[in-house]
Amino acid sequence: MTESDLETFPTSVPRSRLGTTDREQMFDLLAQHFEGVTPTQFERDLSEKNWVILLHRSGGRLVGFSTLLAYETSFEGQPVSVIYSGDTIVSPEAWGSTALARGWIGCVRQLRQSCPRGRFYWLLLTSGFRTYRFLPVFWREFHPRFDALMPPESRKLRDHLAAERFGPSYAPGSGIVQFVHPQKLRGALCTVPEGRTNDPHVTFFVSHNPGHTHGDELVCLTELSDDNLTRAGRRMVAPMNPRLHSPLEVREVVPAS
Repeated sequence: MTESDLETFPTSVPRSRLGTTDREQMFDLLAQHFEGVTPTQFERDLSEKNWVILLHRSGGRLVGFSTLLAYETSFEGQPVSVIYSGDTIVSPEAWGSTALARGWIGCVRQLRQSCPRGRFYWLLLTSGFRTYRFLPVFWREFHPRFDALMPPESRKLRDHLAAERFGPSYAPGSGIVQFVHPQKLRGALCTVPEGRTNDPHVTFFVSHNPGHTHGDELVCLTELSDDNLTRAGRRMVAPMNPRLHSPLEVREVVPAS
């Protein structure tokens, strides 16, 4: 546990219980780090989610958040449970903390109780290599990745879930979502620092999402199970699990129009 962990605390709350101050702070934090963020788009995106993980410093200041949609759908006649990640941002001052990882993994493990049908998957969109690096650090198997081909069944499932949610904005050939009004990381946040290109995961992300600086999103898929956690992932499970503040709300997927 780092010193930053002692100062940063994750809390999981239903989206419906967010207060006005929470929403304003979330928007301000997102707009500080992304171009193309508008209050209308932020509220629309937030309304599609049902859970939010908030990261606060010990003084109560918001330094990060991640929005989630927990839902159930079907694939080839079988039920599937899904966590779809929406907006996610952590202020650079909290990059040294594992609070988001602890809060996120703890939250989705508890959400499994309300999404018990079928296998459980994380549908992740990312335009930044830092978010993509979350996958190899905490999950043993995920796709796409540099050191393994995506199994045909995994590709079909990814394409099905992405097309269901994003419609024509998703290109199955590339695995990329291009939104009409993308959010682009600001300034140096959208560039890969010198030395990070030595990381094969980062090199893979950049080569498979060449439009990431323009807000293009790479669609990733991983199965959410304790057996799929890496050693680092398992360390995130026991301590500092976030407290869930009410009975979990889960809704059926609404296909993209």
